[in-house]
Amino acid sequence: MEWLSAENLVAVATAVLGIIASGVMVWYERRVPRRKRIGYRVQMDNPIGDDVRSGRANRRLGLFDEAPGMADATLVLLRIENDGSQGIDRDDYTGPELHGLTAVFAGRTVRGVSVTQPSDTDHLMDHFTAAGGFAYDGNALRIPRVPLNRGDHFKLLVLLAGGDVGDEIRLVGGLRDGEVHPNRSATPDDKPPLFSRAARLITIALTASVVTLAAIVVAQDDTPPPIGCAGGRLTLTGSTAFAPVLREVAGKYERDCGGDPVIDVDTHGSTAGIRELAAAGAQGSRDGQGSPPVVALSDGPKPAGLPELRENRVAVSVFALVVNDDVRLTNLSTNDVRRLYRGEIRNWRQLGGPDLPVHLVSRDANSGTRQVFQRRVLGRGEIANSSVDCVHKDDPTAAVIRCELDSTDQVLATVADLPGAIGYSELNLAARAKGLHSLRLDGDPASADAIEHGTSDYPYREIQYAYTYGRPPADSLASSFLTYLARGNGQDVIRTHGHLPCWTPEGLTLCAQD
Repeated sequence: MEWLSAENLVAVATAVLGIIASGVMVWYERRVPRRKRIGYRVQMDNPIGDDVRSGRANRRLGLFDEAPGMADATLVLLRIENDGSQGIDRDDYTGPELHGLTAVFAGRTVRGVSVTQPSDTDHLMDHFTAAGGFAYDGNALRIPRVPLNRGDHFKLLVLLAGGDVGDEIRLVGGLRDGEVHPNRSATPDDKPPLFSRAARLITIALTASVVTLAAIVVAQDDTPPPIGCAGGRLTLTGSTAFAPVLREVAGKYERDCGGDPVIDVDTHGSTAGIRELAAAGAQGSRDGQGSPPVVALSDGPKPAGLPELRENRVAVSVFALVVNDDVRLTNLSTNDVRRLYRGEIRNWRQLGGPDLPVHLVSRDANSGTRQVFQRRVLGRGEIANSSVDCVHKDDPTAAVIRCELDSTDQVLATVADLPGAIGYSELNLAARAKGLHSLRLDGDPASADAIEHGTSDYPYREIQYAYTYGRPPADSLASSFLTYLARGNGQDVIRTHGHLPCWTPEGLTLCAQD
């Protein structure tokens, strides 16, 4: 489901959280703040007498020392306040007794009490009368039904006997639509919070959701998939020299198109790839399946006699002759190369090089790189194979040692390891190899840039063809991939690997040449 993406889920969750938060705040505004509340706290609980077990040491003078019963006395200051958002009336107290609240001092006996209040609430004192239920008995202090506006408070200074400092003190009573609860005051260093705890939690949750959504949006690759993406499975075969390009472009196509297409790269040489495509196409025609999902890349044009194969010119590939680093030559004429590959040059000293025997390291007959070399440089086929391991001559009548290998990588590795060896390769692969170097031909370097700008007649180059069996359907993966490779994002990959894309102003001219 396309809408079930990470950013959509976070966006929906943020919206739902916002709606819930708004509802909670409305409920909180209507329900919680409107509750009637009486809060109380002990602001002082100090010893007076000597016999208070956990009290601090003290000194007494006057009545505190002379009055009877002071040996185990304590003094408590109890603050009672309306800390809700509504005023409290006499009728809001729910107890059946005359008084409204009861302060209970566990383990101690009330000996006396004094009431204090702020100067602007003198009217509260009128309620502290015996007729209003103001009295004490044992450990209980009965407090009248005192009406309290929001924020009003009063204090009770209570003289107690017996017990210990810190014994439990609680306020008992009930309020209609409210509660009596212990509270606390801010210390002098405390600052009241700007927002309530609920508001802070909701703000943090909303902020986290918005930041998460923003991070997803920023990090997400919003680049739309290339026009004409297609699904299915496709096999790319043929040129091993062009295989690195195919692997990278195939991976890029799969990522850009959402991972639905699957593209397999299985290269075994240009000629082998052409034959594989022709066989698959013939089988598909017999089965009535049309053009098979196979594209064959070839270094140069297909062999004659395969009219069903349709070509697409993709790039100009540049190849290089490479020699072992012990052969310190950097330039050969085309004529010298032809003499080498006819077996007329057996030792490099014949060309002004070191005293090393020549080893010709070639590709097998399926190689497009070899076919380009024969067509563009030698003007003929190579001489017969005379060695299996490229080191020893298996045919004693052969003029030089010549071997054939299955891949470009094998050629490069063998040339790098074998003194006196010479071979050929796609230019970009040769440039990265160690232990060998490229040769100029007739003074022209193996350079794609020089060829592109028309400053070099370097001959060892060829058009890279992509063949299909007939014309694949326009909405097929084969057709879509070829467009992507030749005219889309594949052009950048082609250039990165040292080839010249055909669908550029310079490439169009070069690719139009036979």
